[in-house]
Amino acid sequence: MSINEDTIVEDKAAIDSDRFVEVSYDDAIPNNVDLSSDRQLLKALEGWHPKYLEWWKDMGPEGFQNADVYLRTAVGVDPAGWAKFGYVKMPEYRWGILLAPKVEGRTIPCGRHKGEPAWQEVPGEYRSLLRRLIVVQGDTEPASVEQQRFLGATAPSLYDMRNLFQVNVEEGRHLWAMVYLLVKYFGKDGREEAQALLERRSGQQDNPRILGAFNERTPDWLSFFMFTYFTDRDGKMQLAALAESGFDPLSRSCRFMLTEEAHHLFVGETGVGRTVEATCAAMVKAGITDPYDTEAIRKLGVVDLPLLQRKANFHMSVTRDLFGSEISSNGAESFSSGLKGRFNEANLKGDDHQLTDATYSVTRVVDGKLVNEDVPALRAINCRLLDDYMADCQGGIDRWNKIIEKAGINFKFTQPYKGFNRKIGEFGGHRINTAGELISEAEWQAGVGNWLPNEADMDFINSLMKPNHEPGQYASWIAPPRMGINQQPVDYEYVKID
Repeated sequence: MSINEDTIVEDKAAIDSDRFVEVSYDDAIPNNVDLSSDRQLLKALEGWHPKYLEWWKDMGPEGFQNADVYLRTAVGVDPAGWAKFGYVKMPEYRWGILLAPKVEGRTIPCGRHKGEPAWQEVPGEYRSLLRRLIVVQGDTEPASVEQQRFLGATAPSLYDMRNLFQVNVEEGRHLWAMVYLLVKYFGKDGREEAQALLERRSGQQDNPRILGAFNERTPDWLSFFMFTYFTDRDGKMQLAALAESGFDPLSRSCRFMLTEEAHHLFVGETGVGRTVEATCAAMVKAGITDPYDTEAIRKLGVVDLPLLQRKANFHMSVTRDLFGSEISSNGAESFSSGLKGRFNEANLKGDDHQLTDATYSVTRVVDGKLVNEDVPALRAINCRLLDDYMADCQGGIDRWNKIIEKAGINFKFTQPYKGFNRKIGEFGGHRINTAGELISEAEWQAGVGNWLPNEADMDFINSLMKPNHEPGQYASWIAPPRMGINQQPVDYEYVKID
């Protein structure tokens, strides 16, 4: 089965095609929010714009700012044709402010204000909490661009390079979406937060990004594909929860962001899948049947499947920490206030959407044992979202396993236990193996090389990171895609490098 974006993200933002607003490209800042009618807001954003471009040139893709890249640019929010494709130099990309259509009569879907009209202005009693939610979401967007800024130099193909840059410019647009909300609705505080979003740096000791996973390095393309499959999927879950917000401008922003996020997950799933495909094909051609014959497999210039599992274990565990503590008063307040819902809130049947008396099962470490406890569902909002995330991850993993099965190789990718390698929440500070067993520090040190990539593993991956910058050329460790972008061939010149 060929894989496309629709098969990977089944729950793209539901956009009412009868009520969309065309994007104005006559303005310096493309938008569909009638920006020109608010002179004060326009002036503030026009003042932020050159600072954003300065950040992009300093921290965006290194060495390719003058390249012509075959990118899609949003020209509307109508699902029938919301984007156009063409060559663009990235600093000249038309970043803008796009909100999904307003739903007349929309009400707050959850929490203590359920059923009340959705807020069009910031509710005063939740001002600080709402600002924090927007800032944290906004901070992840430039962080991932910073993490990935050096990858162009070792791109395995022009096709992959183009996908990297598409992800990057759209993360930049998502930053614009959050900055618009901050500047429009939070006055001086919002303008200061918008400036701070350009000042923090991924991995910087003195002024790092807010969330830990966004301070990790993305040193190689396998890390990039894992990031876009697993970590961007956290972004999907968070955006879907924020799309349920009773603050309507935030909901509308996130609904359209989900549409763009679909491609990011597509890049991750197919990137890992093509890596698996190349490995399996090389093994079959060489007559290697044992997936653990590491030395022989690596000599073929491909990544052995156990190493791919260890890499996935790392990225899954780091991403799970982004969901925060399983039991959280902040999570409870975000839901109760109506500022943030649950994943697919509207489709949760048999639920009062207020969780007044509901409970949810949370796994905790008690007296050296893993036990399940029923806790108030309000306080377990983060745990519920993490469980939904893990279920959502499985689809791509199953498709990777079908590639291996088709090749006749006896190996299967699995998700590690949700408490494995965790630093935050109920499992933080405990040593738990991939099977879900509490173990001692000595047992952890003895087994960690089987669960997470070591220095030698990373050195091998880095040895494969050789640039392939000619049209139709693909690195040995990754298979060509089944189809190109926007019906272009796989050997299309997706990036024109000076």
